[in-house]
Amino acid sequence: MSNVIVRAVVHDLVRDDVGFSVKLAEKPLEIGTTAQRVIDTLHELYGRRGSKSHGRFSPNTDNFPTSRHLRSYVEDDYNDFAVLTASMMETLRKEAGTRGAAQGGHVFFAHFTRASAHYLLVAIITDKLGAALTNDLGVTDVRHLDIEGFRFAGRIGISAWLADEARYISFLKGKGNVADYFRDFLGCDALVQEREDTKRLIAALKKFAAEKGMSSTEKDEFLKRTKDICQRYSRKREELSLAALANELNPVDPGPLAEALADTDLGLNDNFVPHAQTLSALTRIKASTKNWTLDFDRDAIATGQIVYDKDAHSLLITNLPDAMVRDLEDELDDGTAGL
Repeated sequence: MSNVIVRAVVHDLVRDDVGFSVKLAEKPLEIGTTAQRVIDTLHELYGRRGSKSHGRFSPNTDNFPTSRHLRSYVEDDYNDFAVLTASMMETLRKEAGTRGAAQGGHVFFAHFTRASAHYLLVAIITDKLGAALTNDLGVTDVRHLDIEGFRFAGRIGISAWLADEARYISFLKGKGNVADYFRDFLGCDALVQEREDTKRLIAALKKFAAEKGMSSTEKDEFLKRTKDICQRYSRKREELSLAALANELNPVDPGPLAEALADTDLGLNDNFVPHAQTLSALTRIKASTKNWTLDFDRDAIATGQIVYDKDAHSLLITNLPDAMVRDLEDELDDGTAGL
Protein backbone atom coordinates (compact mmCIF):
# COMPACT_ATOMS: atom_id res chain seq x y z
CA MET A 1 0.00 0.00 0.00
CA SER A 2 1.60 3.27 -1.10
CA ASN A 3 1.55 6.76 0.40
CA VAL A 4 0.39 9.50 -1.95
CA ILE A 5 1.91 12.75 -0.67
CA VAL A 6 -0.41 15.75 -0.85
CA ARG A 7 1.77 18.33 0.91
CA ALA A 8 5.04 18.23 2.85
CA VAL A 9 7.28 20.76 4.56
CA VAL A 10 10.17 20.88 7.04
CA HIS A 11 10.48 23.61 9.68
CA ASP A 12 13.12 23.91 12.40
CA LEU A 13 12.54 23.96 16.14
CA VAL A 14 15.66 25.65 17.50
CA ARG A 15 16.77 25.23 21.10
CA ASP A 16 19.13 27.72 22.70
CA ASP A 17 20.04 28.91 26.20
CA VAL A 18 16.80 30.83 26.68
CA GLY A 19 14.34 28.33 25.24
CA PHE A 20 12.93 27.49 21.83
CA SER A 21 12.36 29.44 18.65
CA VAL A 22 10.91 28.54 15.26
CA LYS A 23 12.53 28.84 11.85
CA LEU A 24 9.94 28.37 9.12
CA ALA A 25 10.79 26.99 5.69
CA GLU A 26 10.56 29.47 2.85
CA LYS A 27 8.79 26.95 0.64
CA PRO A 28 7.28 23.45 0.89
CA LEU A 29 9.17 20.30 0.01
CA GLU A 30 9.21 19.46 -3.64
CA ILE A 31 7.59 16.06 -3.91
CA GLY A 32 10.21 14.14 -5.82
CA THR A 33 11.93 10.80 -5.42
CA THR A 34 13.95 11.83 -2.37
CA ALA A 35 11.04 13.39 -0.47
CA GLN A 36 8.87 10.36 -1.25
CA ARG A 37 11.56 7.99 0.00
CA VAL A 38 12.14 9.97 3.21
CA ILE A 39 8.45 10.21 4.07
CA ASP A 40 7.78 6.58 3.17
CA THR A 41 10.69 5.53 5.38
CA LEU A 42 9.53 7.72 8.27
CA HIS A 43 6.00 6.31 8.07
CA GLU A 44 7.24 2.73 7.84
CA LEU A 45 9.60 3.14 10.79
CA TYR A 46 6.90 4.89 12.81
CA GLY A 47 4.47 2.05 12.10
CA ARG A 48 6.98 -0.52 13.35
CA ARG A 49 7.84 1.34 16.55
CA GLY A 50 6.30 -0.05 19.71
CA SER A 51 5.23 1.89 22.79
CA LYS A 52 2.56 4.07 21.19
CA SER A 53 -0.41 5.76 22.78
CA HIS A 54 -3.68 6.39 20.96
CA GLY A 55 -6.51 8.81 21.49
CA ARG A 56 -8.54 11.68 20.08
CA PHE A 57 -8.47 15.47 20.13
CA SER A 58 -9.04 17.24 23.41
CA PRO A 59 -12.23 19.34 23.40
CA ASN A 60 -10.22 22.11 25.08
CA THR A 61 -9.15 23.93 21.91
CA ASP A 62 -8.01 27.03 23.80
CA ASN A 63 -5.15 25.15 25.44
CA PHE A 64 -4.77 22.50 22.71
CA PRO A 65 -5.52 24.32 19.42
CA THR A 66 -4.19 21.81 16.87
CA SER A 67 -7.66 20.46 16.03
CA ARG A 68 -8.84 24.02 15.35
CA HIS A 69 -5.93 24.66 12.98
CA LEU A 70 -6.50 21.34 11.23
CA ARG A 71 -10.22 22.06 10.89
CA SER A 72 -9.40 25.32 9.08
CA TYR A 73 -7.04 23.46 6.76
CA VAL A 74 -9.70 20.85 5.94
CA GLU A 75 -12.40 23.47 5.38
CA ASP A 76 -10.02 25.30 3.03
CA ASP A 77 -9.98 22.13 0.91
CA TYR A 78 -6.46 21.17 2.07
CA ASN A 79 -4.87 24.20 0.41
CA ASP A 80 -2.97 26.34 2.92
CA PHE A 81 -0.50 23.86 4.39
CA ALA A 82 1.92 26.68 5.22
CA VAL A 83 -0.61 28.31 7.57
CA LEU A 84 -1.47 24.98 9.22
CA THR A 85 2.12 23.99 9.87
CA ALA A 86 3.21 27.48 10.99
CA SER A 87 0.37 27.49 13.54
CA MET A 88 1.32 24.02 14.71
CA MET A 89 4.97 25.04 15.04
CA GLU A 90 3.96 27.87 17.36
CA THR A 91 2.03 25.38 19.50
CA LEU A 92 5.04 23.04 19.47
CA ARG A 93 7.34 25.88 20.55
CA LYS A 94 5.10 26.72 23.50
CA GLU A 95 4.72 23.11 24.63
CA ALA A 96 8.42 22.35 24.22
CA GLY A 97 9.25 25.31 26.44
CA THR A 98 7.37 23.75 29.34
CA ARG A 99 9.22 20.41 29.32
CA GLY A 100 12.85 19.71 30.07
CA ALA A 101 12.80 16.56 27.91
CA ALA A 102 11.87 18.45 24.74
CA GLN A 103 14.43 18.63 21.97
CA GLY A 104 14.98 20.77 18.93
CA GLY A 105 15.34 19.47 15.41
CA HIS A 106 13.88 19.40 11.95
CA VAL A 107 10.10 19.01 12.15
CA PHE A 108 8.73 17.04 9.21
CA PHE A 109 5.07 17.54 8.33
CA ALA A 110 3.55 15.29 5.68
CA HIS A 111 -0.09 15.23 4.57
CA PHE A 112 -0.62 12.05 2.58
CA THR A 113 -3.35 9.65 1.57
CA ARG A 114 -3.24 5.90 1.99
CA ALA A 115 -6.07 3.72 0.66
CA SER A 116 -8.08 6.95 0.09
CA ALA A 117 -7.78 7.97 3.78
CA HIS A 118 -6.06 11.26 4.71
CA TYR A 119 -3.28 11.40 7.33
CA LEU A 120 -0.94 13.97 8.84
CA LEU A 121 2.45 12.67 9.99
CA VAL A 122 4.70 14.80 12.21
CA ALA A 123 8.20 13.77 13.27
CA ILE A 124 11.15 15.58 14.82
CA ILE A 125 14.39 14.51 13.14
CA THR A 126 17.91 15.47 14.20
CA ASP A 127 21.17 15.48 12.27
CA LYS A 128 23.76 12.75 12.54
CA LEU A 129 27.49 12.92 11.89
CA GLY A 130 28.73 10.53 9.24
CA ALA A 131 31.61 10.17 6.82
CA ALA A 132 32.01 10.17 3.05
CA LEU A 133 34.81 9.41 0.64
CA THR A 134 36.47 12.31 -1.17
CA ASN A 135 37.58 12.22 -4.81
CA ASP A 136 41.10 11.25 -3.76
CA LEU A 137 39.72 8.40 -1.61
CA GLY A 138 40.13 10.23 1.66
CA VAL A 139 37.34 10.66 4.18
CA THR A 140 35.47 13.76 5.29
CA ASP A 141 32.76 14.53 7.80
CA VAL A 142 29.20 14.89 6.51
CA ARG A 143 26.01 15.57 8.36
CA HIS A 144 22.81 13.82 7.35
CA LEU A 145 19.32 13.21 8.69
CA ASP A 146 19.12 10.58 11.41
CA ILE A 147 15.93 9.10 9.96
CA GLU A 148 16.01 5.96 12.10
CA GLY A 149 16.79 7.75 15.36
CA PHE A 150 13.69 9.90 15.86
CA ARG A 151 12.15 9.87 19.35
CA PHE A 152 9.16 12.16 18.88
CA ALA A 153 6.55 11.48 16.22
CA GLY A 154 2.80 11.21 15.81
CA ARG A 155 0.12 10.59 13.23
CA ILE A 156 -3.37 12.06 12.93
CA GLY A 157 -5.94 10.12 10.95
CA ILE A 158 -7.76 13.04 9.36
CA SER A 159 -10.44 10.91 7.70
CA ALA A 160 -11.04 8.93 10.90
CA TRP A 161 -11.32 12.20 12.84
CA LEU A 162 -13.89 13.58 10.42
CA ALA A 163 -15.80 10.29 10.74
CA ASP A 164 -15.76 10.70 14.56
CA GLU A 165 -14.03 7.38 15.20
CA ALA A 166 -13.00 6.56 18.77
CA ARG A 167 -9.24 6.82 18.18
CA TYR A 168 -7.47 8.61 15.37
CA ILE A 169 -4.30 10.08 16.90
CA SER A 170 -1.20 8.11 17.81
CA PHE A 171 2.20 9.17 19.12
CA LEU A 172 5.36 7.55 20.43
CA LYS A 173 4.93 7.23 24.15
CA GLY A 174 8.55 6.66 25.13
CA LYS A 175 9.60 6.11 28.72
CA GLY A 176 8.11 8.05 31.60
CA ASN A 177 6.64 11.40 30.60
CA VAL A 178 9.26 12.46 28.03
CA ALA A 179 6.65 12.63 25.25
CA ASP A 180 4.01 14.55 27.20
CA TYR A 181 4.87 17.81 25.44
CA PHE A 182 4.47 16.15 22.04
CA ARG A 183 1.13 14.67 23.09
CA ASP A 184 -0.05 18.11 24.20
CA PHE A 185 1.27 19.66 20.98
CA LEU A 186 -0.94 17.25 19.02
CA GLY A 187 -3.82 18.06 21.39
CA CYS A 188 -4.37 14.38 22.13
CA ASP A 189 -6.46 12.96 24.94
CA ALA A 190 -4.81 9.54 25.29
CA LEU A 191 -7.51 6.96 25.93
CA VAL A 192 -6.35 4.01 27.99
CA GLN A 193 -9.45 1.85 28.30
CA GLU A 194 -8.71 -1.60 29.65
CA ARG A 195 -11.68 -3.37 28.09
CA GLU A 196 -11.27 -1.76 24.66
CA ASP A 197 -7.50 -2.26 24.57
CA THR A 198 -7.91 -5.91 25.58
CA LYS A 199 -10.42 -6.42 22.75
CA ARG A 200 -8.01 -4.84 20.28
CA LEU A 201 -5.16 -7.01 21.56
CA ILE A 202 -7.23 -10.18 21.14
CA ALA A 203 -8.20 -9.20 17.59
CA ALA A 204 -4.56 -8.47 16.75
CA LEU A 205 -3.39 -11.82 18.14
CA LYS A 206 -6.03 -13.78 16.23
CA LYS A 207 -5.11 -11.90 13.04
CA PHE A 208 -1.43 -12.69 13.63
CA ALA A 209 -2.18 -16.39 14.14
CA ALA A 210 -4.17 -16.47 10.90
CA GLU A 211 -1.50 -14.62 8.90
CA LYS A 212 1.19 -17.00 10.16
CA GLY A 213 -0.89 -19.98 9.04
CA MET A 214 -1.00 -21.57 12.49
CA SER A 215 -2.80 -24.89 12.70
CA SER A 216 -5.85 -25.14 14.94
CA THR A 217 -3.75 -26.77 17.66
CA GLU A 218 -0.97 -24.17 17.38
CA LYS A 219 -3.49 -21.33 17.47
CA ASP A 220 -5.23 -22.76 20.55
CA GLU A 221 -1.91 -23.12 22.37
CA PHE A 222 -0.79 -19.62 21.31
CA LEU A 223 -4.00 -17.99 22.56
CA LYS A 224 -4.05 -20.05 25.77
CA ARG A 225 -0.49 -18.98 26.62
CA THR A 226 -1.42 -15.38 25.85
CA LYS A 227 -4.39 -15.61 28.19
CA ASP A 228 -2.23 -17.03 30.99
CA ILE A 229 0.28 -14.18 30.62
CA CYS A 230 -2.39 -11.49 30.47
CA GLN A 231 -4.25 -12.93 33.46
CA ARG A 232 -1.05 -12.73 35.48
CA TYR A 233 -0.78 -9.02 34.76
CA SER A 234 -4.49 -8.51 35.36
CA ARG A 235 -4.43 -10.17 38.78
CA LYS A 236 -1.48 -8.02 39.88
CA ARG A 237 -2.97 -4.88 38.29
CA GLU A 238 0.30 -4.41 36.40
CA GLU A 239 0.57 -2.74 33.00
CA LEU A 240 1.31 -5.09 30.12
CA SER A 241 4.07 -4.08 27.71
CA LEU A 242 3.43 -5.34 24.19
CA ALA A 243 7.16 -5.92 23.69
CA ALA A 244 7.30 -7.97 26.90
CA LEU A 245 4.30 -10.02 25.74
CA ALA A 246 5.97 -10.75 22.39
CA ASN A 247 9.21 -11.73 24.15
CA GLU A 248 7.45 -14.12 26.52
CA LEU A 249 5.33 -15.72 23.79
CA ASN A 250 8.28 -16.20 21.46
CA PRO A 251 11.62 -15.58 23.19
CA VAL A 252 13.57 -16.98 20.22
CA ASP A 253 12.11 -14.61 17.62
CA PRO A 254 9.79 -11.98 19.15
CA GLY A 255 10.27 -9.50 16.30
CA PRO A 256 7.39 -10.46 13.97
CA LEU A 257 4.79 -10.43 16.77
CA ALA A 258 6.17 -7.23 18.31
CA GLU A 259 6.01 -5.56 14.90
CA ALA A 260 2.46 -6.81 14.30
CA LEU A 261 1.27 -5.45 17.65
CA ALA A 262 2.97 -2.10 16.97
CA ASP A 263 0.93 -1.57 13.78
CA THR A 264 -0.42 1.97 14.08
CA ASP A 265 -3.66 1.06 12.33
CA LEU A 266 -4.61 -1.26 15.20
CA GLY A 267 -4.96 1.70 17.56
CA LEU A 268 -3.58 -0.49 20.35
CA ASN A 269 -2.15 1.28 23.39
CA ASP A 270 1.04 -0.01 24.92
CA ASN A 271 1.23 -0.49 28.70
CA PHE A 272 -2.32 -1.19 29.86
CA VAL A 273 -3.79 -3.54 32.48
CA PRO A 274 -5.59 -6.40 30.67
CA HIS A 275 -9.33 -6.61 31.39
CA ALA A 276 -9.92 -9.95 33.13
CA GLN A 277 -13.41 -10.74 31.83
CA THR A 278 -12.59 -9.76 28.25
CA LEU A 279 -9.64 -12.18 28.22
CA SER A 280 -12.09 -15.09 28.09
CA ALA A 281 -12.50 -14.38 24.37
CA LEU A 282 -8.99 -15.76 23.85
CA THR A 283 -10.06 -19.29 24.72
CA ARG A 284 -13.86 -19.25 24.48
CA ILE A 285 -16.16 -19.20 21.47
CA LYS A 286 -19.49 -17.45 21.84
CA ALA A 287 -22.44 -17.03 19.50
CA SER A 288 -26.17 -16.51 19.74
CA THR A 289 -29.35 -16.07 17.73
CA LYS A 290 -32.88 -15.23 18.81
CA ASN A 291 -33.48 -18.86 19.78
CA TRP A 292 -30.18 -20.14 21.17
CA THR A 293 -26.86 -19.21 22.79
CA LEU A 294 -23.55 -21.07 22.61
CA ASP A 295 -20.56 -20.50 24.90
CA PHE A 296 -17.79 -23.09 25.01
CA ASP A 297 -14.04 -23.40 25.50
CA ARG A 298 -11.81 -23.95 22.46
CA ASP A 299 -10.60 -27.16 24.14
CA ALA A 300 -14.00 -28.69 23.41
CA ILE A 301 -13.12 -28.64 19.70
CA ALA A 302 -9.54 -29.79 20.28
CA THR A 303 -10.75 -32.81 22.29
CA GLY A 304 -13.57 -33.69 19.89
CA GLN A 305 -16.42 -32.96 22.31
CA ILE A 306 -17.69 -30.47 19.75
CA VAL A 307 -17.21 -31.18 16.04
CA TYR A 308 -17.56 -28.53 13.35
CA ASP A 309 -18.74 -29.60 9.89
CA LYS A 310 -17.34 -27.05 7.43
CA ASP A 311 -19.52 -28.13 4.52
CA ALA A 312 -22.79 -28.15 6.47
CA HIS A 313 -21.88 -25.13 8.65
CA SER A 314 -23.07 -27.11 11.66
CA LEU A 315 -21.83 -28.26 15.06
CA LEU A 316 -22.12 -31.75 16.56
CA ILE A 317 -22.08 -31.65 20.35
CA THR A 318 -21.20 -34.91 22.09
CA ASN A 319 -21.05 -36.04 25.73
CA LEU A 320 -24.13 -34.08 26.76
CA PRO A 321 -24.67 -33.85 30.53
CA ASP A 322 -27.20 -36.37 31.90
CA ALA A 323 -29.53 -33.61 33.09
CA MET A 324 -29.60 -32.06 29.62
CA VAL A 325 -30.29 -35.46 28.02
CA ARG A 326 -33.24 -35.98 30.36
CA ASP A 327 -34.61 -32.51 29.61
CA LEU A 328 -34.37 -33.08 25.87
CA GLU A 329 -36.00 -36.50 26.09
CA ASP A 330 -38.83 -35.10 28.19
CA GLU A 331 -39.28 -32.33 25.64
CA LEU A 332 -39.53 -34.87 22.82
CA ASP A 333 -41.83 -37.14 24.77
CA ASP A 334 -44.46 -34.50 25.44
CA GLY A 335 -44.37 -33.39 21.81
CA THR A 336 -43.77 -29.69 22.32
CA ALA A 337 -40.63 -29.62 20.20
CA GLY A 338 -38.84 -31.62 17.56
CA LEU A 339 -35.27 -32.13 16.52
